[in-house]
Amino acid sequence: MTQLTLWKWVKSLFPPHGGRAEGKSKGGGAARAVHRRPAKSRPKRTRPKPNPVAVSAPSTPVHSTPSHPSPSQSSYPTKQALYDDMVRVMCARNAIRVKRWRTSMSGIAWEARYKDGTATRFIESPQPKSPMSAAIFLHEVGHHVLGIGAYKPRCLEEYHAWMYSLQQMEVWGIEVTDRVKERVFKSLRYAARKAQRRGIRKLPPELAAYV
Repeated sequence: MTQLTLWKWVKSLFPPHGGRAEGKSKGGGAARAVHRRPAKSRPKRTRPKPNPVAVSAPSTPVHSTPSHPSPSQSSYPTKQALYDDMVRVMCARNAIRVKRWRTSMSGIAWEARYKDGTATRFIESPQPKSPMSAAIFLHEVGHHVLGIGAYKPRCLEEYHAWMYSLQQMEVWGIEVTDRVKERVFKSLRYAARKAQRRGIRKLPPELAAYV
C-alpha cells in the first residue's frame, strides 16, 4: 500500500507531457519519462520552373551574303564600316583569301592548286580605306570572278578586271574619283604598251583608246 502511494507521489513530480517511457533503470527503479523535441518540418525543395526566353531569329541569315547592298544597307555609320563590309562580302561570296594587306597601291591575284584537285584563291592588295585602295582591291577580286587566264591576251583580262572594279564601286556606292580614273587609264595604257613590246599582232579593240 505504501509502494502504491509512493508511486503516485513520484508520478505527481513528473507529470506526463506526451513523452515516451524508455524502460526501467538498472536499479529497478521507476521508469523515467524522456521528452523529445518535436522534429522540425523541413520545407520541401522545389526546383525552380524554367523561365522560357523568347529568342528571335535574325532578320538576315548569318551565312547569307547579299549580292549587292540594298538601299537600307547602304547607310553605314562610317565610310570605313562600308569598306570593311565590302571586303567581308566580296571575299565570302567569291571564296577569296587575303594573303596580306600591302602598304603600296599595288596588288596581285593568284590561285594555289593542290594534288587533290582543289584550289585556293588568294589576293594581295591595299586594305580598302579610300576610293583608290577600294578600286585596287576590287580589281584583284575581279581577276578571280572573271577567271585568271580566261581572257587572252593578258591586257584584255586587265581591261575587264578594271571594268568590274568600276562597276562594283558604283554598286557599293563608292565614288569613282578622278584619281581612280587616272589610275585605270595609266594601268591599261601600261598593259597595252607591254603587249606591243612583246610583239602582239593585233591589239584588242577595247585597248585601242589607251595606246
